[in-house]
Amino acid sequence: MNIEVRELADLGPDARRAFFERDAGISEIRSDVRDIVERVRREGDVAIREYSREFDGVEVGNIDVTDAAERAYDDIDDEMREAIETAAANIREFHERQVPEDWRDDFGGDASGANVTSGEGSPGRRELGRRYRPLDRVGAYVPGGTAAYPSSALMAVVPAKVAGVEHVAVATPPADEMNPVTLAALHVAGADAIYSVGGAQAISALAYGTETVNAVQKVVGPGNKWVTAAKAEVRGDVDIDFLAGPSEVLVVADDTADARFVAADLVAQAEHDPNSSVVAVTDDADLADAIVAEVERQAGERERTETIESALENDASGVLLARSMSEAVLFAEEYAAEHLSIQAEDDEALLDRIDSAGSVFLGPYTPVAAGDYASGTNHVLPTDGGAKRQGGLSVDHFLRPTTVQRLDEDALSALEPTITTLAEAEGLDAHAQSVRERFDE
Repeated sequence: MNIEVRELADLGPDARRAFFERDAGISEIRSDVRDIVERVRREGDVAIREYSREFDGVEVGNIDVTDAAERAYDDIDDEMREAIETAAANIREFHERQVPEDWRDDFGGDASGANVTSGEGSPGRRELGRRYRPLDRVGAYVPGGTAAYPSSALMAVVPAKVAGVEHVAVATPPADEMNPVTLAALHVAGADAIYSVGGAQAISALAYGTETVNAVQKVVGPGNKWVTAAKAEVRGDVDIDFLAGPSEVLVVADDTADARFVAADLVAQAEHDPNSSVVAVTDDADLADAIVAEVERQAGERERTETIESALENDASGVLLARSMSEAVLFAEEYAAEHLSIQAEDDEALLDRIDSAGSVFLGPYTPVAAGDYASGTNHVLPTDGGAKRQGGLSVDHFLRPTTVQRLDEDALSALEPTITTLAEAEGLDAHAQSVRERFDE
């Protein structure tokens, strides 16, 4: 395994490009994905079954497997059931704090924006507000098949149900025997429908509907590059959360950090995918060397060693030595990590200087795995620098905000000069007249 300490200041243009232009890898498959999406749109369940046979090696009987989730919940052991329930409760509690309240307020002062001199009459009543309503139908993609991803089931479904979405449909890849843990988690999360379909064909089915799958308004959830490319294809016909690529972690550490903990977080994210990006940056040379040694030791002890080593040898992975913590912070801001771990004596001060990160993990006893599973925050997060533009999956993704306003006659009268002047400047005479009409005798 080739991992070594590199001087941050000495990185050349190609090396910096590898760190800062991470790619979800969907461009080369867009044409194939477009064909899959369009065929499912035309042929529905027939195409789903054929693609399940071709890509998953599974002869799908019932595409709708909703009833299997409740049975799976009853069949799993008590320890697993308790783990799912605990994680779900924490995720639900955190997301309930995100639910906004409708509001409506009177806006004081002259409705025209000018100050009102006392005794010169009332400016009228200008009542403005905002209300929030959930989407009606949402689709969530949950990776799976024979593998178990109960955490992704909880992360995708729970926020939607907290937001008040009436119907949450889930697509998860088929298998001869679907994993009962994922199904049980979907039951606990409150999924209303579960479909045995994966990949690009699942995204198309959720977006456009089939004989079995009901079309939704929005598709969310993580997946491989085929899923991501399909979300890019259907975007515009339905809403999506965002396009996410392979997992990322950046650890910012000072000389107080424990190299074992830093290495453990790097190795943990590396086991997701050979294309995962795992980076540590520190201003302490001894710590940097110790992290490399620990990564090499720990990687060899894990079950997914081959995947881990591939990720660690990725051009977008490595241990970087900064000249100062200020340089490390500048790198972190430009990197805009999906997962940002700060293991340093004054972690809060460092955090105050970093605006762009999907989710932040402060201190030595806050591993990224805590957020992946059970602390309560969501692990569906933007990658490839997306944290510069948006946050992770939240209740907000499932709500429709609407502004509300009511003006009385005096308030509109006070606003008339402003409205008519601006409307006429834009050549929209009817807009201006729609106000004047209300005051014409």
